[in-house]
Amino acid sequence: MKGESCNISDKNKSCCSPQVENENVNLKEHWDNAYLNSSENKLGWYETDLTPTIKLISKTGLTKSARILNVGAGSTTLVDELLNFGYSNLIASDLSKVALKNLEDRLSTKKVEFIVDDLINPTVLKNIEPVDLWIDRAVLHFFTETKEQDTYFDLLKSKVKSNGFVLLAEYNLNGATVCAGLPVHRYSKEMLIEKLGTDFELIDSFDYIYIMPSGAERPYVYTLFRKR
Repeated sequence: MKGESCNISDKNKSCCSPQVENENVNLKEHWDNAYLNSSENKLGWYETDLTPTIKLISKTGLTKSARILNVGAGSTTLVDELLNFGYSNLIASDLSKVALKNLEDRLSTKKVEFIVDDLINPTVLKNIEPVDLWIDRAVLHFFTETKEQDTYFDLLKSKVKSNGFVLLAEYNLNGATVCAGLPVHRYSKEMLIEKLGTDFELIDSFDYIYIMPSGAERPYVYTLFRKR
C-alpha cells in the first residue's frame, strides 16, 4: 500500500479523491465537504487507537492545566481522550467550520476553545497566547510549497512557550503521495529537525503504521520536540 493515494468519496475504501490542483481548490470548501459527505468514522484519518499520540503526550510531563493546541483537529477523538485524562485547557483549531461544529456539539464543554482559522494565513491563531503543547497529526504534510511551510513553522515557533513541546505526526517517506485529493509533502525525522531548527530538541520519534477505516495501511513518522 506504500506510496498510494486514497479516495475520500469512496466511503468503504479510503479517505481521498482523484488528485486536484491546489490552486483550483477552495480549501475551506474542500474540507467542509469532506465532513459533510462522510460520517466521521469512515474518513480516512479517523482514529480509534490514539496510543502513539498519548504515548508522546505522556512524555511531556505536562500538568492537567497545560495549554494544549490541536491544529487541524477536525472532529478528532483525541480531544475527548484528553478531557477524559483531566486536561482542562484545550484549543481545537481547524480550517473546516463543519468539522469543528461537529466536535463542539459532541463535546459540549467549556474546557475547549474552538478556533476556525487557516494555518498558512492565520488571523486568529497569530494572536493567541503561547501554548505548552502544539499537536499536529496529518496537517503539515498538506503544505507542499516552501512558502506555506515557512508560514506554518513561523507560527508554530512563535506560539510554543519556552520548554513547551511540539508533537508532529505526518506521512513518512514511504507514505501516500496524495490524500483527500490533495498532494502531500512527506517527511522524515531529519527533515522535521531541520524545519524546526536549533531552538527545538528532539525528545522521541518513531515510525508507525496507521490502519485506515478501510483496512489500508498508511506509514507515519511521529516526533516529539521540546523548545529550548
